[in-house]
Amino acid sequence: MMLRKVTVAASAALVLSLTAAGCSSGGGTSGKKITVGIKFDQPGIGLKTPDGKYTGFDVDVATYVAKQLGHQPGDIVWKEAKSADRETLLQRGDVDFIAASYSITPARSEKVDFAGPYLLAHQDVLIRADDDSIRKPEDLNSKKLCSVTGSTSAQNVKTRIAPNAQLQEYGGYSECLTGLENKVIDALTTDDSILAGYAAQAEFKGKFKLGGFKMSNENYGIGVMKGSDLKAKINTALEKMVQDGSWDEFVKKNFGPANYHNEPAPKIGVIVS
Repeated sequence: MMLRKVTVAASAALVLSLTAAGCSSGGGTSGKKITVGIKFDQPGIGLKTPDGKYTGFDVDVATYVAKQLGHQPGDIVWKEAKSADRETLLQRGDVDFIAASYSITPARSEKVDFAGPYLLAHQDVLIRADDDSIRKPEDLNSKKLCSVTGSTSAQNVKTRIAPNAQLQEYGGYSECLTGLENKVIDALTTDDSILAGYAAQAEFKGKFKLGGFKMSNENYGIGVMKGSDLKAKINTALEKMVQDGSWDEFVKKNFGPANYHNEPAPKIGVIVS
């Protein structure tokens, strides 16, 4: 009986030991899932390809950050984060963090917290390559201007730059792009990084051009739930990403083909207004 008691105790100890080892996040091999919000329709930023893969600058950044948090690429559950849904996704806890061309603004910062910024973009317009009628931001007045619901870009144009623009808001940038190609829309406005991603796609080669207008500064941050301790951890990961050269690698990989002239990596916590 004594031998059996020792055996049971030893077995229990072994099970506890194995369980503890399995729960360890050391080295990022825990297998614990993490849910990350990204865009699904932004080439060069966040794109879900027809074969179910995910590509883009935000995807690379998010994958790097997740690894620093102890998760391998296979642990990541990607969730679409449309512009209008991002705060809700975080507030409901549907995602752990969001990297989705998510500009840091005072209004958004009241609802969620931001790590970063990790990229400084500028608002611009994409127009048809043969359109010479839009040479400066003011030329957007009376033009049919498209952006996505929930984006800061469209409202920025309406309130500050071209109040007489005929604004049309769609659910996604791909819808705006279709309208632009079919001449239903005159211009698509959003961040130059996003527009460069579209213009660089093989199927659109020679069809569109960037206006070259720096109409605003867009500080991309990684959104987390208000009060989450992930903010500090993600900031540490972002700093390491810049220091070890990964940031430059991701920029070259995703924006290089479009000859996108990016700003240098921003400093964590420094918002360019």
